[in-house]
Amino acid sequence: MKFGPASPADAIGGVTVHTLRQGALVLKKGTTIGPAEVEALTKAGVDEIVVVRLDEGDVSEDAAAASIAQAVAGEGVNVERAFTGRANLFAARPGVLVIDRAAVDRINDVDEAITFATLAAFKPVVEGEMIATVKLIPFGVEGRLRDAAVAVAGKDTLRIAPYVIRKVGVVSTLLPGLAPKVIDKTLRVTAERLAPAGATIIAERRVPHDETVLAASIKELLGLGAELVIVFGASAIADRRDVIPAAITEIGGAVEHFGMPVDPGNLLLIGSAGGVPVLGAPGCARSPVENGFDWVLMRLLAGIKVKRSDLTGMGVGGLLMEIVTRPQPRTVPDTEGNRNVAAIVLAAGRSTRMGGPNKLLAELDGKKLARIVAEQALASKASEVIVVTGHQAELVEQALDGLKVKFVRNPDFAGGLASSVKAGIAAVSDSADGAIVCLGDMPLIDAKLIDRLIETFAPDRGHLIAVPVSEGRRGNPVLWSRRFFKELMTLDGDIGARHLITKHAEVVAEVPVEGDSAFLDIDTPQALEAARRG
Repeated sequence: MKFGPASPADAIGGVTVHTLRQGALVLKKGTTIGPAEVEALTKAGVDEIVVVRLDEGDVSEDAAAASIAQAVAGEGVNVERAFTGRANLFAARPGVLVIDRAAVDRINDVDEAITFATLAAFKPVVEGEMIATVKLIPFGVEGRLRDAAVAVAGKDTLRIAPYVIRKVGVVSTLLPGLAPKVIDKTLRVTAERLAPAGATIIAERRVPHDETVLAASIKELLGLGAELVIVFGASAIADRRDVIPAAITEIGGAVEHFGMPVDPGNLLLIGSAGGVPVLGAPGCARSPVENGFDWVLMRLLAGIKVKRSDLTGMGVGGLLMEIVTRPQPRTVPDTEGNRNVAAIVLAAGRSTRMGGPNKLLAELDGKKLARIVAEQALASKASEVIVVTGHQAELVEQALDGLKVKFVRNPDFAGGLASSVKAGIAAVSDSADGAIVCLGDMPLIDAKLIDRLIETFAPDRGHLIAVPVSEGRRGNPVLWSRRFFKELMTLDGDIGARHLITKHAEVVAEVPVEGDSAFLDIDTPQALEAARRG
């Protein structure tokens, strides 16, 4: 292949290497020079142009890309017409992308002129999704290199394994404290995972976390025609002799592998019974966020056998996106027997709905509202109490005179509630595991409720947000794990953090309450009078 500058007359038959703009003339890269182009170039005053010419035995970039793409395309793969040296490959059907990694490497090793890129192996794909591309770097390549690339492409270098499993049975085991809504959500998330594969849950069972009862339920689902059984344990599998693996072996099945180097997803178990795969799901499979369970599930739905070597080979790239439920090192609590949780009292607002007076300085049973809330926080198991002031800061701080609290002034209090939350969070001690945000205008909140929220806060069990609830309605205060401090620091305006509770629903622990204490805030003169009468 010849490459270099030439006069327009000598460039006939060559292909332009660069896009050329000269006055009104625009000659695009890749244009083959003919008499018309020579005339246009001469008229525009162009004396020289860089072109490339193929030698005898060379193959054009499009021809080379097309032939290599056709060579690697296996079942379920379509090849698009090559253009500008690129041939794209697409999934002709939904399924799982299966790749011969060695063949891809061999093709890329032939010559720097030939490149072949794919999506990740075993990625679930939909019909029409682009899965790979062959790109020729120069405008042409020696025919022998093209032939070599075609020769080293193994049969079915790329193929789409279609989904073959349609009927899935699900068993959920039960222990005290596992709310039915958790199982309902798990089933909903699982159904959404199965939907792209055309699979459905044909039956689900909820049984005690007992080996014998579970074994009977798995056997029942197999009898109903389940082609895959998924078991969600109320307690994570801890050993091959635990309830779920023991139940599989009790019905004559086998535990093929326990554990995988993918996080989240470590505690996954793969077994089989009667030739049907049985999955012991890790706890993270209850969440819709991608985890190791997805990697195994989609392969099984496509009829791809998942061997021990497949699992042990998942370590590189197996550390997935950080999830809030993943355990992290934390400091030893300062409060014996409880986690180290700070209390933040928001007392910076302007009381605009009160029509003038500062509601935090209003009295209830002879005490100012802000003092009532601060005293209850101090009486609780909170490790420290931070009071955020702003509007009439001096008066509010005087109202709390003598209390062992840490004052933080919020200069941006007029901007809304979010600025006070951020000021409070920023002041929490580094040793704290979390913070409970209390509103200074909610005088019916007592130390007992604060303590219940602190006791419910259990990061090792995935309880990272604690919130009081009555008849489906969520109130205040709300306890937040340190995991969420960065997100709380992004709040803006007069909107609180309710959207974060919805976003992280899988780690919310609800604390049932009675009465209006978690819902009554003194925003208006009428509300204050009602509280005084109550």
